[in-house]
Amino acid sequence: MRILITGANGLLGYKLVQLLAGKAGVTTIATARKKPADLPTAVRFAELDITSKGQTLHVIASAKPDVVIHAAAMTQVDQCETEREKCWNANVHGVEYVLNACAQTNAHLVYVSTDFIFDGSHGPLDETAVPNPVNYYGESKLAGERLVQQSKISWAILRTVLVYGATPDMSRSNIVLWVKKSLEEGKQINVVNDQWRTPTLAEDLAMGCYLAATQKATGIYHISGSEMMTPYDIAMATARFFKLDPSLIKPADSSTFTQPAKRPPKTGFIISKAVHDLGYKPHTFTEGLAVLAAQLHR
Repeated sequence: MRILITGANGLLGYKLVQLLAGKAGVTTIATARKKPADLPTAVRFAELDITSKGQTLHVIASAKPDVVIHAAAMTQVDQCETEREKCWNANVHGVEYVLNACAQTNAHLVYVSTDFIFDGSHGPLDETAVPNPVNYYGESKLAGERLVQQSKISWAILRTVLVYGATPDMSRSNIVLWVKKSLEEGKQINVVNDQWRTPTLAEDLAMGCYLAATQKATGIYHISGSEMMTPYDIAMATARFFKLDPSLIKPADSSTFTQPAKRPPKTGFIISKAVHDLGYKPHTFTEGLAVLAAQLHR
């Protein structure tokens, strides 16, 4: 099976490349704007900017993939709010171009989406929950989902929540790495305790994508961890795991933060469909921290 990954330089893209490189019978084509520094020798690379219609069609047509895992996106929520044209180009036009390329090559598409398509009025949510985004990032990802659903190709949409993990270059931070670094530096941090999520280990999300790709699963799947936690819960668990000072962590109401983009208060996912249909088995949050810790000490 030939699998092409967009966004190979991101956290999910990196984990996908590492996972697929070790799978027998899989030819992996990694794409990104620039070549990842430590690309496995077995993995092919092609430069790709998904906001270029011509380049997207050319690269995917040349690779002739059986499956495209579309992980490339503009995911910085506040930047999406303030740079809306750039966000729409990446998250909507980019999806449109990938869809066109998949249609021409008869490739199955696995599109990675987000819990931020929901308003956060309740949770955890299953795949039948009605989207109602409260920020522009969520709007753009929902628009991408609708393009996928309206297309004539074979597709799966995998929504996820608050992804954390480590990469060798550590170019992209996430809540766990931020908490760990802050506490190691002796900094006091204020962490929101009135939002709820089901944090997702990047390796688990990559495995969910792999399962959906190799089974050519169709429809919508919620792929995340199984534990509902606030960012404050996550921070405290991180402090305990790494034996850092939890007294530096102060609970804070989300109204005390001034951010360009509104956040949904409560999302989190019910993952029973993915568990039952795909064979998805996420780590617990503590197990996920152990996976991350082992990588940091290599």
